Amino acid sequence: MQYRQIKKNGDELSALGFGAMRLPLKNGKIDRDKAKELIYYAIDNGVNFIDTAYLYGDSETFLGEILTDEYKSKVKLCTKLPSINVRKYEDMEIFLNEQLRRLRVECIDYYLIHAVDLKTVRRLIKRDLIKFIDKAKSEGKIKNIGFSYHGPKDEFEVILDAYDWDVVMVQYNYFDENVQASIEGIECAASKDMGVFVMEPLKGGILAGKMPKDAEEIFKKADPDKSTAQWAMQWVLNNRNITCVLSGMNSFEQLEENLAISDKTTPLSMTFEEMETVELVKRVMRNSLKINCSTCGYCMPCTQGVNIPECIKIYNEKFLFDNKGFINRSLMDYYQYVGGIMGSKGNAGLCNACGKCLRKCPQKLDIISELKKVKKEFEFPGGKYILLFVEKIGFPIYKQIIKLLNR
Repeated sequence: MQYRQIKKNGDELSALGFGAMRLPLKNGKIDRDKAKELIYYAIDNGVNFIDTAYLYGDSETFLGEILTDEYKSKVKLCTKLPSINVRKYEDMEIFLNEQLRRLRVECIDYYLIHAVDLKTVRRLIKRDLIKFIDKAKSEGKIKNIGFSYHGPKDEFEVILDAYDWDVVMVQYNYFDENVQASIEGIECAASKDMGVFVMEPLKGGILAGKMPKDAEEIFKKADPDKSTAQWAMQWVLNNRNITCVLSGMNSFEQLEENLAISDKTTPLSMTFEEMETVELVKRVMRNSLKINCSTCGYCMPCTQGVNIPECIKIYNEKFLFDNKGFINRSLMDYYQYVGGIMGSKGNAGLCNACGKCLRKCPQKLDIISELKKVKKEFEFPGGKYILLFVEKIGFPIYKQIIKLLNR
């Protein structure tokens, strides 16, 4: 495993970190046996940094249960203060103490203020955030302090200067090179000797697996043996200012591939031709992707039950993969997974424009407007019943259609 040093504290962290937001699930809950096996395997193969958050469901408690003895001593833990839930100073201390109990530790290695923009920082400073940080450090409850950034790039450096931060976590991938913190912001953080952690290197999976045909052809022509995920991860790890790239791995296939990539991709190791290849693919993706959503799920749960990430994902896939025709794959997916045919109803038409999701979105998307586009695209009168007929009455034909669409 390749390790990269944080100049500010001297810590040597694995280039690949394990993100615990997307652990494998079973019946809607963490598949504890599989997740434990994955995390132990990652640690055995050199991963020494694990990231979680108060808002990641049962993730902190699960990690506290499995990280014992030698596995506990081999990793640095990172978790986050749920800034959206902080109303007064006392809340910060309550959350931190609860997180220490959940993780079963006396001190948290890296503690981040979650989902920060300038407005959030100002609100928390008024509630004595700096006093809270200094006290928690002096009491030995946290070692290093930082924030995960979800604001516009013109605010990033203002927040960097608001406190003597140790680390920062940013969204960074070849598609989003100039959004949120941006490459200039990352350089600024590195100039302060801060550690820079990267989330969403694969943009919620959009930059891995199946891609638009033109994009896949560009990659295959450049290197037929390299996967789309490998291109994306290498691009991030190629940046010398990046300390650790976090990946939410929920299968051994993903883990093995990422271990191999992070082991051999050193800073500035990509050739000019490889960087040009990625730039060409980025242009193709920009022409096809309609909604710049990373499917992080921060907008959830919706008060009306809309499955916002899935609705947008299916909408994006329709245009990314050029799904055409009156009854196409995306339309079928829509009514299967969010339209109620499979029992789960979370379609875009349920949105009542309450706006509660808007302030949660790291991408600052106008989710209400985007859901209107999704509704207009898929929810025509009688659509559900047409597909229900296709599935229930013409099932043998339906299966053949799916096979053809999957080719």
